[in-house]
Amino acid sequence: MAILELRELCFEDLQVGMSESVEKHVSSTDVVGFAEVSGDRNPIHLSEHFAARTPFKTRIAHGLYTASLISAVLGTRLPGPGAIYLSQTLNFKAPVRIGDDVTVTVTVAELMERGARARLSCICQVGDQVVLEGEALVKVPLRSDTDL
Repeated sequence: MAILELRELCFEDLQVGMSESVEKHVSSTDVVGFAEVSGDRNPIHLSEHFAARTPFKTRIAHGLYTASLISAVLGTRLPGPGAIYLSQTLNFKAPVRIGDDVTVTVTVAELMERGARARLSCICQVGDQVVLEGEALVKVPLRSDTDL
């Protein structure tokens, strides 16, 4: 995933069903960097020797690394800059391995005029397999907020 081009949408621009997808190749460097930033140095993410003795048989990416890809979509594309994360549910369905290509899809599920909020369906997939699913609630800028 190259640096995503910013797309700034206001609450008035959103419609139920709007969707945005991005794909990210998961590299060892990404996983090591996430371990350094987060402090989660669980050897299942960092040691091939350790991971070989687990049910996964190989290193896997941090679950929250995968979830952070959702944040990238929310903050840059849908709804984009100015969106404020209020909550996120996450259901981890399958591991993400080093070398996997993860597709993140965020879809507007509901718009709530009161408070200019959007409920977003969030799905991460490797191929056809869902590896993470959940919902995000975000506050979205109103057009009048961006005209200041």
